[in-house]
Amino acid sequence: MPGSKVMAGSVVVSILLVAAEMAGGLMGHSIALISDAVHNLTDVPSLLIAWLAMRWAGRPADAEKTFGYHRTGILAAFVNAIILVLISGFLFYESWQRFLHPEPVNSGIMIVISLVALAVNGGITLGVARGRKDLNVRAVFIHNLGDALSNVAILGGALIIRRTAAHWVDPVLGAAIGAMVLWSSIGILREASHILLEGLPREMTLESVARAILAAPGVQEVHDIHIWTLGTDLYALSCHVCIPDMHMEQSEELLQTIRHELSDKFHITHTTVQFERAGLPRDAGLYMPESLQKQN
Repeated sequence: MPGSKVMAGSVVVSILLVAAEMAGGLMGHSIALISDAVHNLTDVPSLLIAWLAMRWAGRPADAEKTFGYHRTGILAAFVNAIILVLISGFLFYESWQRFLHPEPVNSGIMIVISLVALAVNGGITLGVARGRKDLNVRAVFIHNLGDALSNVAILGGALIIRRTAAHWVDPVLGAAIGAMVLWSSIGILREASHILLEGLPREMTLESVARAILAAPGVQEVHDIHIWTLGTDLYALSCHVCIPDMHMEQSEELLQTIRHELSDKFHITHTTVQFERAGLPRDAGLYMPESLQKQN
């Protein structure tokens, strides 16, 4: 699995980078470098979790995990986002303390370390870019893209400090990195939470899916519709469909028509449709789950 190998290699490189940035930050008295080292330290468990999730997501379903392990990647993204939120608070605190009590910064060390860090984080970002449609991989992509941008900011700040001796730039950069960490985690945390809570995929509406089912020949009513995400780009649906009396062959054809429409229009590939005998013919109605009101 190519993506898995990239993740494994990224873990090793990230550990070496954290050591280099921490040493450079301590020797150069740079809170920006120390903040970035702590930020990159969160990459290690994040990348480990993402790597394990990629391996586990491919495991087949079994007697206990009947849907398989598709959500390991979503769970990994959720954990990564929580780590990012916590670490941002630490960065804000440390930057404020350094702003209150400024220290001289060795801009030369900042420049060298930031260039090395930029090369590492930029390489990891490019390495996982192709797989970023997967929420788990996108968490790693955004994380390392933010790292690379923070390295650019540190490099620019070091040049300013070297030219003007404005040492207050260092804690400001530390706080900016903390803000970037917090911002990057919010979208991932929101999306992962939505999926874990069985939310409707954001790119579709319940009514549009129900109307597509109602459009199938013979369907009179549809109700008790539930749509959720098993894993990234893997959607499931269950519903009850009312149809008139028909032969088994006809109902099989209708089922295939419904499945084809759901797959073609909404990329819903795991469907469970229960046919029920309809009453007297009437205008087709749209029935939502019990918590919602009937719509016509």
